[in-house]
Amino acid sequence: MDVQYINPFITATLHVLKTMAHTEVKAGKPFLKKEKLARGDVSGLIGLTGEVSGTISVSFPEKCILAIVGRMFGETMTAMNDEIGDAVGEIANMISGQARQALEEMGRPLQAAIPSVIMGKGRQITHITSHPVIAIPFDTDNGGFTIEICFEG
Repeated sequence: MDVQYINPFITATLHVLKTMAHTEVKAGKPFLKKEKLARGDVSGLIGLTGEVSGTISVSFPEKCILAIVGRMFGETMTAMNDEIGDAVGEIANMISGQARQALEEMGRPLQAAIPSVIMGKGRQITHITSHPVIAIPFDTDNGGFTIEICFEG
């Protein structure tokens, strides 16, 4: 997968979490996933279509997302609930939107589906593809999370 598809998602993630959740985030080194399962306590998943098709997922462990959403709302979040799920969908949507804007400026327009959010301990998401899935780890002061990107075509 061409790095030009990856960098906009890294930049968008850093920007969205800094501006919307007042959270400093450090991106780790992207890597090729050996398995196609996304893990975490809550994930936002968005399908992408256009010149290429694919998916992006953002998966958070509970401690990390409670801190992020707490900063977004200006209150302490203590439990996974519908508000957390809605916030994850919105975070995924904002990251996707900013990344797609950057890709469009490079002549690579993409459209996004409505985000799906999956919550629960021990659940998994499978990217249905025969193409590589690139994972990008991110770290915050309340733990890490991962974005996964897969494009076909």
